Amino acid sequence: MWDRSGVPPAIATIETPELGDRSYAIFAGGEAVVVDPQRDIDRVLTVLSERGARLSHVVETHIHNDYVSGGPELCRVTGATLVIPAGESVGYARHPIADGERIQVGDLTLVARHTPGHTATHMAYVLEEEGRPVAAFTGGSMLLGSVGRTDLSGPWVTDRLSHMQHRSARRLSDELPDDAAILPTHGFGSLCSAGFPVGAPDTADARHQRAENPALLMNEDAFVTRLVSGMDAFPRYYSYIAPRNREGAGEADLGLPTLSDATELAERARAGEWVVDLRERRAFAARHLIGTLAFELSDPMTTYLGWLLPWGSPLSLIGPSVNEVAAARRALARIGIESIVACGVSDGEHGEDPWAGLATGSYPVVGFLDLKPFAGAPGEVVVDVRLGTEWRDGHLQSAIHIPLHELPDRFDDVPAGRVWVHCAAGYRAAVAGSLLARFGRNVMVVSDQFSNAVDAGLEIVSSRD
Repeated sequence: MWDRSGVPPAIATIETPELGDRSYAIFAGGEAVVVDPQRDIDRVLTVLSERGARLSHVVETHIHNDYVSGGPELCRVTGATLVIPAGESVGYARHPIADGERIQVGDLTLVARHTPGHTATHMAYVLEEEGRPVAAFTGGSMLLGSVGRTDLSGPWVTDRLSHMQHRSARRLSDELPDDAAILPTHGFGSLCSAGFPVGAPDTADARHQRAENPALLMNEDAFVTRLVSGMDAFPRYYSYIAPRNREGAGEADLGLPTLSDATELAERARAGEWVVDLRERRAFAARHLIGTLAFELSDPMTTYLGWLLPWGSPLSLIGPSVNEVAAARRALARIGIESIVACGVSDGEHGEDPWAGLATGSYPVVGFLDLKPFAGAPGEVVVDVRLGTEWRDGHLQSAIHIPLHELPDRFDDVPAGRVWVHCAAGYRAAVAGSLLARFGRNVMVVSDQFSNAVDAGLEIVSSRD
């Protein structure tokens, strides 16, 4: 029987918090179906092995923009059937599934539901037990307290897809009983989410969504207006991912090059290559090789490094240990970044200094309270690197706005003087600080919650109409 309090026990959730996404495996009668697998399929194979299940199908809700799918490779390895929404042109063998088609998983049934909006061909899959819906794999359609964004296919179809998104969410809602589990792929920090400011629970059923999801609470025109007005920039690498998923990706390369010494890494940074330091942001600020860049190994790393790195450029990684470098390598492979040309570790053996004799830099990491006496003063520049929607909701009266993803092309827009750079919590500020330091600027990185700016006595203004 199903545990109606949360995710049914016959379903395993495979989380990828770095991208804010989830994949799922459904088990019944010794068989399994996997929904929206990530590139590193070894995680899926482990779950299948633990359950002793034979994989019969891999189903995709849509052609993904935010990660390279492991579907084609998983099917090649296991012999499973790959299911793709009908209407998508892809370069590999698949079953194009249409609305209403059914897939049997032991004594359970998956029913395809055409739910356009996030993409035009998007499919959700309703899981039935004895003819009764018990869960819905909603992909990028209905999310928890939100929906998938509708602008990834291009501005010329955003309005039409937004209307479709509203209707698709309503269609799913009308079909599901209150206790049916809602299991989306996106929406756990993914920038594929439309970002409605709704406090959604970690797991939810249809009843919760009917009480909380704007698509189910607002009329169509009001919903579309709100949805479209809330759209902000999305990572540049998205434009490379969808074509890669239509071509089909092979086995992920998770190997590492032979460890390089610090001199080689320093030379690469000096030559202008991207040499990324994965250490905690304060450790980087305290001492780093000149020209290296700060991308702390935590959940935001994949998204922001993928967003900023010129696509296809050689990349080197520095971490406290080989394990941290390997973790970054895996995370980046999920979005198709595999051009790792060198790697090294920052912590020397037996306490020796691996950077001895090499040029290193440092800069302060501060809070909003430290900024307060200098905000607006001559020679002091405050740069807010948050997204446009965040800026419009409220920003420091003394700040200028340059979103992080625009900064590499807008260094000349930063006025002369000492630069205090901030974001919402500190991650993006740390990245921006390292970019500005590489450009030769005198940097102060504000690593602090933006809500603390008010407590520090800084004036906040809004750009909303």
